Amino acid sequence: MISAEEKADPEMTRSVIAACSGMLALTLVASPLGAVMATTATTTASSPANGTIDGTWLGEVNSVKFEGKPDEYLLQNGTFECKSCTPPRSIAADGTYHPVTNYAYYDEESVTVVDNKTVRISRNLKGREMGHSTMTVAPDGNTMTTNWTDTSDPQREASTGSFEETRVAGGPAGSHALSGSWAATKIADVSPEEITLTLKADADMLHMSAPTGVSYDAKLDGTPTPIKGDPAGASVSVKRLSDNAYRETDMAGGKVVKVNTFTLGSDGKLTIVSESPRDGSKTTWTSNRL
Repeated sequence: MISAEEKADPEMTRSVIAACSGMLALTLVASPLGAVMATTATTTASSPANGTIDGTWLGEVNSVKFEGKPDEYLLQNGTFECKSCTPPRSIAADGTYHPVTNYAYYDEESVTVVDNKTVRISRNLKGREMGHSTMTVAPDGNTMTTNWTDTSDPQREASTGSFEETRVAGGPAGSHALSGSWAATKIADVSPEEITLTLKADADMLHMSAPTGVSYDAKLDGTPTPIKGDPAGASVSVKRLSDNAYRETDMAGGKVVKVNTFTLGSDGKLTIVSESPRDGSKTTWTSNRL
């Protein structure tokens, strides 16, 4: 589904929570702001322990594995650029909100340089804050920790989390320590509600709900269905591929933003492979039935 992070920053990272806050929610997070990603999911089974995917599932943070191109930023001469974002963007790093286009979950962004190692990014949608994150580079310059907060749902308390990245390449001389390329390495922390969801399959419909306030009741013939509680009006389509095998596709702003494959194993665990057609990134993790 659409992740918390994406609501905060749909593109700045590889995510696991991203699918969590929205559709078959189990995607952990990895974006400076918590993002909201739409997803497509496929679930397959091999003699699952309890026979079906019905139940409530909690993601295993330590199981997350990231693949894909690194995040690339440049902060220099008062301008912040996210070169790896889709689409790439560039705004003044002056602490005030500036309009951005072609992002489903925010239309304004603010970048504040806190110090020579720290940057704060905030995003609004229609005048309301969707989330913010603080990116801090370690003293040795080789790792970066992003602490994010998702405020996209005014009806519930904000969700929080953090993830770590390792430097792949440095920035140009004279640029901020944030500049360069970074590869996501692990989820350090995340609110449980961001990686929890409940699924129920009927003969012709899949029902999904999550503590983040999103839910859907989708027919299994691929018919687009609105995601209740989604701030950008995203939709999902679901198809049953076989017993305990479902394909879920999330769309936001008229575009598919994520494709997930959920596999229910004989050990009763759900393995999720989340792929983004936008940047080719892939995240894999497992979740347990509660």
